[in-house]
Amino acid sequence: MTLFEIIILAIIQGITEFLPISSSAHLILPSALFGWENQGLAFDVAVHVGSLLAVVIYFREDIREMTHAWFTRGFTSHQSPQSRLAWWVILATIPAVIVGYLFKDWIEDYARSALIIACTTIFFGLLLWVADISASRHKHLNSLNWWQALIIGLAQILALIPGTSRSGITMTAGLFLGLDRESAARFSFLLSIPVILGAGTLATFDLLALNEAVDWQALFYGAAFSFVSAYLCIYLFLNWIARIGMLPFVIYRLLLGAILLVFVFY
Repeated sequence: MTLFEIIILAIIQGITEFLPISSSAHLILPSALFGWENQGLAFDVAVHVGSLLAVVIYFREDIREMTHAWFTRGFTSHQSPQSRLAWWVILATIPAVIVGYLFKDWIEDYARSALIIACTTIFFGLLLWVADISASRHKHLNSLNWWQALIIGLAQILALIPGTSRSGITMTAGLFLGLDRESAARFSFLLSIPVILGAGTLATFDLLALNEAVDWQALFYGAAFSFVSAYLCIYLFLNWIARIGMLPFVIYRLLLGAILLVFVFY
């Protein structure tokens, strides 16, 4: 890949990993529009590392407090809000881990067509809009309980279907459960940490098994630009989402889905 391609793809990955607009839908656009080749497994690992560093650094205080609370009070009858939140992140992660492990190969073989990505981009975009306009949005993150966390975790399974958007479907579920927009987004971002870590670890093992030559400069730039774009994305999204709502992202998803359908049928 050229440096220009590396920068563009890394920025796309960093932004779309956290916005509710589907990273898989965007990553097929460069090849469809410009004929770019697949970025390869090593680059995929690099941009995941960048995204992971961004979310961990942004939520470093939350992670520190949750980790301390989980180890000191997580196994007692006197749970704190932070220890409960740590448990809910663990609980909500389990369904996607199990289903992803069992059906990873099937999804890779049968669910990555441009038509499926276009349809899921549109459908789950509309579902996000319904959740945003119809839900009560009065609950804070500290009011989340175990069964609500589990529902969000079950919804995250749908993100295994390309075009759904992991952040989009978890925010949709959170909104339907009554969380305010910022709380739904924060829980979605916290959930991304084990998911990105798991996906990056599996991809790393796959990469090591290939035993191919690695362009370390390309990986460095990919990780760096993914980190910067992801961090800015998280910061701006959490600061703006209460005011702007989900409608701009819904409209964007509908337009993106329509563009993909044009490529599919024409």
